[in-house]
Amino acid sequence: MNRRDFLVRSSLVASAGLLVRSSLSAQAPASAAPAAATKAAPAPTVTEFKPLRRDVGIFTGRGGSIGWLSNKDALVAVDTQFPDTAATFAMGVPGRTGRSFDVVINTHHHGDHTGGNPVLKPIAKTIVAHANVPKLQFAAAEKANTVDKQVYADATFPEVWRREIGGEVVVAQYHGVAHTSGDVIVLFEKANVVHMGDLMFNRLYPVIDRVSGGRFKGWIKVLEEAAKTYPADAIYIFGHGSTKFGPVGKRGDLLVFRDYLSGLLDYTQKQIAAGVPKEKIMALENLPGFDDFHSPLPNRLSGNLGTAYDELTDKKS
Repeated sequence: MNRRDFLVRSSLVASAGLLVRSSLSAQAPASAAPAAATKAAPAPTVTEFKPLRRDVGIFTGRGGSIGWLSNKDALVAVDTQFPDTAATFAMGVPGRTGRSFDVVINTHHHGDHTGGNPVLKPIAKTIVAHANVPKLQFAAAEKANTVDKQVYADATFPEVWRREIGGEVVVAQYHGVAHTSGDVIVLFEKANVVHMGDLMFNRLYPVIDRVSGGRFKGWIKVLEEAAKTYPADAIYIFGHGSTKFGPVGKRGDLLVFRDYLSGLLDYTQKQIAAGVPKEKIMALENLPGFDDFHSPLPNRLSGNLGTAYDELTDKKS
């Protein structure tokens, strides 16, 4: 272990200790409750490195999927999850052997994709994101009172970022407003692997960030454009996937998700036309025709329906 890795690991361990002590002290005074009443600790996060094709793979842990490229001449990460899993990723990515990351790309600003930036920043030459991401990240952090915990991209682009790295060509492209107003798709050209970030929730009711510019109609267009733009035989990495279907798939999965978003808007528009109030529209537990998307805990369909209602009636967030 080199000095840089030692510092990253040591910093994480120290932070984890502080968080645990703070959490325990916040629950109750030492004399307020017997040990038997203490809640059981959560199950440890299960992490996995899975090679996909030609030095490109996926890391799963806690938060959005991390894509990685690792060969003797290049080291790239796409997204960073949270600090704890970012450290696990940094220490275990195949073939790293203490090297710095040539580039870390954030697909968008949400904390489960950028929360590990402080861990990877000291061992990365640059962090790259769409031009809208830093301001969206700051606005969200300001609202959550976590501004002091943020590390932002130090290089941004408005439409396309492209670099040849270690025999691979990495391209990040913005296709328009969708899940947020700063989502990019990352293509590893030679490996023929596409990282969709949170533009893809594979058989899950998604999260859409209307406050950050997200729009369902734009999302549908972006998915259709992506299905036409990227290779039919590519391996696709998704930001999130259901237990059954997982975070890796094919181009056809993009169109299944497109159909869900279209079905969501169609259902909501028909209910609005029939005079059904918003709260009753939001009470639906499962969108007909999309049983694979249903997850009871948490069931985000209500939020999807409410956001669809606001978009279709042009309500402001």
